[in-house]
Parts: sequence; C-alpha cells; structure tokens
Amino acid sequence: MLAHFLDARTNTRSDEYGGSLENRVRLVRELIEETREAVGDRCAVAVRFAADDEASSDENPVTSERREMIEMLAELPDLWDVNIQDYSREMGASRFIGEGSLEACMSYVKSVTSKPVVTVGRFTSPDRMVSQVRRGIVDFIGAARPSIADPFLPNKIEQGRIDEIRECIGCNICYSGDSTGTPIRCTQNPTMSEEWRLGWHPEKIAPKGSDSSVLVVGGGPAGLEAARALGQRGYHVLLAEAEHTLGGRVSRESELPGLGEWARVRNYRVHQIQHMPNVEIYFDNRLDAKQVLAIEAQHIVIATGARWLADGRGLHRVTPIAELGPAERLFTPDDIMAGRMPEGPTLVYDDDHYYMGNVIAELLCSKGIPVTLVTAETIVSAWSAKTGERSRVQRRMMGLGVNIITSHSLAAFDGREAQIECSYSGKRETIGAEAVVTVTMREPIDGLFHEVKRLLEGNTEQRPNSITRIGDCEAPSIIAGAVYSGHRYARELDTHVDADNRMKYDRVFFEDR
Repeated sequence: MLAHFLDARTNTRSDEYGGSLENRVRLVRELIEETREAVGDRCAVAVRFAADDEASSDENPVTSERREMIEMLAELPDLWDVNIQDYSREMGASRFIGEGSLEACMSYVKSVTSKPVVTVGRFTSPDRMVSQVRRGIVDFIGAARPSIADPFLPNKIEQGRIDEIRECIGCNICYSGDSTGTPIRCTQNPTMSEEWRLGWHPEKIAPKGSDSSVLVVGGGPAGLEAARALGQRGYHVLLAEAEHTLGGRVSRESELPGLGEWARVRNYRVHQIQHMPNVEIYFDNRLDAKQVLAIEAQHIVIATGARWLADGRGLHRVTPIAELGPAERLFTPDDIMAGRMPEGPTLVYDDDHYYMGNVIAELLCSKGIPVTLVTAETIVSAWSAKTGERSRVQRRMMGLGVNIITSHSLAAFDGREAQIECSYSGKRETIGAEAVVTVTMREPIDGLFHEVKRLLEGNTEQRPNSITRIGDCEAPSIIAGAVYSGHRYARELDTHVDADNRMKYDRVFFEDR
C-alpha cells in the first residue's frame, strides 16, 4: 500500500496525499513519525525502502525520484533497510544475478542520510561484504540466504574460519517452499528445517555409535555429504569414485551456462573431507559387486546416481514414445554434458520443467545450433517460477532466438522431422528437426545395489551389517534431495530413529517434485 502511495502512476488522489512528490511521501512520513512517538526510545525504527524506480533495468537503474524521497525522509528512521523494486533481481538466482548486485541501485543512499544503512543481495563472499562496508556503501550486510546455508557465517568470519563457510549457491530452493507449501530447505545445509523436529545442529553431530567401517560407492552430492558427515562423526570411511574427480552430477551441471556457483556443493564437501584422516578417497575405482563385498566394510552405501532417459517418458507422458529415432540423432542431458553435441536444427523436448531444459537450450545456442524448445506446459520452465527465475528464463530464451512452442509434447521423430501433439486437443503438427534432446526424467543407476543384494542371498560369510541406497540412486530428485539423503544416512547410522517423524517429513519433502 505504501509503495502505491509513493508511485505517481498508482496514486491518483487529489488531496494532500496525492499529486506532488511531497504529498505522495506524506503518508510514509507520518507513519514513521507516529511509530517513533509510539515506541519512544524502547526500540529502533527501521524503514525498508526500494532505492530504484520500477522502470529500472539490471543495466540502467533509475533512482532520481527515489533519491528525492529518501532525502525528504533522510533523518527520520534509525535505520534504512534498502532493497529494489524488482524482486526477481533482489531475490535473483545465481544463474542470472551476481553477488551483491544491488549496489548499482542503492550506492547513493549513504550520501543522503547520516543514519545506518543495510542492504541485501545474496552476499556469500566475506571479501565482498567487507568491501561494501569499507567503501561506505552500507553499514550492515543483510544475509538471509547465506545464513540459511550457514547460520554460523558471522562467527566463522570473525574467527577467521573462512574456508569452513558453506556458501550459498543461489539456487533459491529455500524460496521454493513459499510456493509449494513445504518446509524450507537448503541445498548446502541439509539440517535446515530439522533443527527442532530432529534436533539436527548445523555444525554439531553425534559421535559414531560403533567402530564400524563404511564403504561409500559414488562421490556425487549424496555420497560426498554421507562421507563428510560420517567422517565428522568419527567413522572410518572409504569413498570409492568411478571417475578421476569428485562431484558427480554437481560437477557436470556446474559446467552448464550460469550454474558455476553450484560447484560449491562439491567444493565445500571435498575441502572438509580432505582434512579428515579417517576418510579415504579412491579415484578411478569402478567397483563391481564382488569387489564391493571383498572390501569387507561393515556398512555399504551405494550412491551411484541416476541417468536421464532417452525414451520420452516424463511428467506428462508415462509411456515411451514408440517412433523415436535414429539413436545417433537422439540426445539426453547426459550426452550433452559429456560433450556429445547434435548438428543442425535441434528440438529440445522439456518434460521436466525446471532448469535443465532451458540451460541445455542456451548451451546449444552458444554453439550456433538453431533450437526449438517444446514443452507440454503452458509456459517455459514452469517449476522455475517457484525459485523466482521463470520470467528471466523466458526472456533469456527469447533473447537467444529460441523458437518456443508451449502446450505440446513430442509424439514422434524420424531423424528429419518431429511430430508434436497439442496437450489439449491432441492435434499433431510436424516441424523440421535434425536432432532431439529429451529432457524428461531420470532413472536410478542402481544395478550395483541389486547385484550386491543378489550375491548376499544365502551368503553368511561376507554379509555386512547393512547395505543402503542413497540420493538419486534411491530416488532421483533435486540436488538438495540428494544432499539431504546422504546427510540423513550419516546422522542415523547406529542411532535410534523415530520412524513416524521421518516418514511425515519424507512425504512433504518429495511431494512437490
């Protein structure tokens, strides 16, 4: 309401609260003054204020009238809490918005008031925070998302433990709970929302419950978090990774356009593990079932991830597409991330509706490949609306010249043409395409788990205490789900678990994906 009073376009009043700039500011002024009178000296009065006009763009912030407004009210509050009007930028995902990006819009505020100023902007680097304070841009740093990722961020900075900070990756999964009606969660901090219900402390964890050794097969987000938390508890952990680097899907996806900051999921955990003498890492170890059992670990954890399907099954289509070929012209995100690229006009079929479809489209465009993006939803990347980036995704696709076709699903492809089908009428049409990338759904890579279980049938000599699947190997999900799965396994090993509480949360956690 106050923003509407300030805006000349929405404030059409003809009395003393409308018209001139002074009149439009009047209500805000009176509210500040009356609030100060009501609270006296019992507490400070803070005012949150957008420092730019709504017509601003990322490149050209418009602040002229907003500056005058702050000048009129400059000394009235005890604190200016400054943001901007474009929430998709203030709350922007790291793919589109950089750290501390509000500076261009609000750097003038300190010059027009003597009162302290605080601002936000997904600050994750202590150096960036200190830089803005020392340069006189702000007096305080507002760090909501960074504090979700690491509630002890200020302490670690103060104590010089910079390398122990779990830096926010800017994925906005924390924000998605607002739209899904689910508990807040965090890709970097799996204890988020579990502090009260399960007593999970972000920094502390119970010591090991036995002298058992644990073999973790797979160094993706689930395996890394399991190894890290198990190592923190004091277990002897052997982490076997088939590749020569750790990170799994995080390493692959962080190479895609705009997702570089997601590598922090890997980097934080690898750094922690490297300082744990009780955690051993074995690279280039693609173990088979017999080798897994030959290690004779008391507990076996299979975290071998998941693969993207190439048969067209997804959220809107539950059966494979019968006419889909030839194989050499079909691609999945796994193929693209491995460097196998299509040639000629390519259809990206997005039946996942989060980030992968549009990111693949952007990558192909950067290679000079003409792209048509087909989605069964009425809008591009529908689920990304929950992370506050869908409108920016749409603009990015349009700016790249991607041909967008909504409300259609892929029905057939013969290597030269694709048939697409309307989600509502079922009517088909044909479009030219020399390749198809299916971004639909993933299936667990759980063959090793089942083979180990098979070898254990009737075997009493090599039987471990437990064998468990975690992460995408158990149930393909977002990266936050994989990290949570690995952490939960490590927390619950050799401990009593309240199964009722856990099951309640499991239902809530996965229902929205």
